[in-house]
Amino acid sequence: MQQETSPRQVPVVVLAGFLGSGKTTLLNHLLHRSGGSRIGAIVNDFGAIEIDAMAVAGALGDSTVSLGNGCLCCAVDAGELDQYLDRLVNPSLGIDVVVIEASGLAEPQELVRMVLASENPRVVYGGLVEVVDAAEFDDTRARHPEIDRHLQIADLVVVNKLDRAADAERVLGLVRSLTDRAAVVPATYGRIDPAFLFDCRPSEERVGQLSFDDLYDETHDETHDDAGNDDGHAGHLHTAYDSLSFTSGTPLDPRRLMEFLDSRPEGLYRIKGYVDFGPYDARNRYGVHAVGRFLRFYPEPWAAAEDRLTQLVLIGSGIDTEGLAKALEACRSDAPHTADEHGMWGVLRYVQHPDEQNGEDPPTGA
Repeated sequence: MQQETSPRQVPVVVLAGFLGSGKTTLLNHLLHRSGGSRIGAIVNDFGAIEIDAMAVAGALGDSTVSLGNGCLCCAVDAGELDQYLDRLVNPSLGIDVVVIEASGLAEPQELVRMVLASENPRVVYGGLVEVVDAAEFDDTRARHPEIDRHLQIADLVVVNKLDRAADAERVLGLVRSLTDRAAVVPATYGRIDPAFLFDCRPSEERVGQLSFDDLYDETHDETHDDAGNDDGHAGHLHTAYDSLSFTSGTPLDPRRLMEFLDSRPEGLYRIKGYVDFGPYDARNRYGVHAVGRFLRFYPEPWAAAEDRLTQLVLIGSGIDTEGLAKALEACRSDAPHTADEHGMWGVLRYVQHPDEQNGEDPPTGA
């Protein structure tokens, strides 16, 4: 079975959360710590990027779109948003990921639908990140009970400001109980590993257009808190992250891999890499991108002289790396030279085709 390839797609991540949760701080952290990756940002005035960062954004021209209408999902319809996305995913800009920072009053599900409705073949939905304020979480739920619904559709939940919460572990446990298998990441000052959301290029790969990394003093957010006060490393949350690298020269069985992905454990935040399905699709390798419950495969042709390997990286906290490695080993095909016609159905459910129906909810693991 062979799949048609499509133009290089740029993931579009929706960053949501109620007022004061720390979305803008998190976005600034991603912009300033993107490594070699280029981030296109769509922002609005309810949570404007801090003044010095906006000054840098001005030098970037088309890599940042600012909407002055407040709530993004009310300010533009799907067609208008597509115009902004079309600018940002233009191959000439070399942007690797687009982040839409919603206002604190936006409806995340509508934003997701707008991204899914894009008619641009270079745009692919990259997941919903919901930011919550740990210190104010109980009060936020009381004022905005819809936050429970937002958490249920999120792919990644950042529990921010944990340093200010009197009972951080209780809040983390409560948030986890309200999600539908989303990855829940603890944070202070919005500092999460960008690798949870997108692949980070080595910095030496950057050419041409200036990035925030080039223009912004890297010490700023390491030595200042949200109010601009010097605090050294007081804002750091020293959470241990575990990673697992898996390589196989034997193709993987698609059914077994889907069973593994559908049962991935809590704490496994990110899976990325490439999969060789051998005779199930001899022409293509399959890029895989998973953030929390969000999963997508991207078929692309093998290069002529390329070694046909499965190479995956798993990132999480408190994960059983040895057990996960054994589970992946069990996904290897017992009969790497044979394939049945239905074997790829589970994988193909997570491949976005240019002609698929727009506006559907994003697929998630079972």
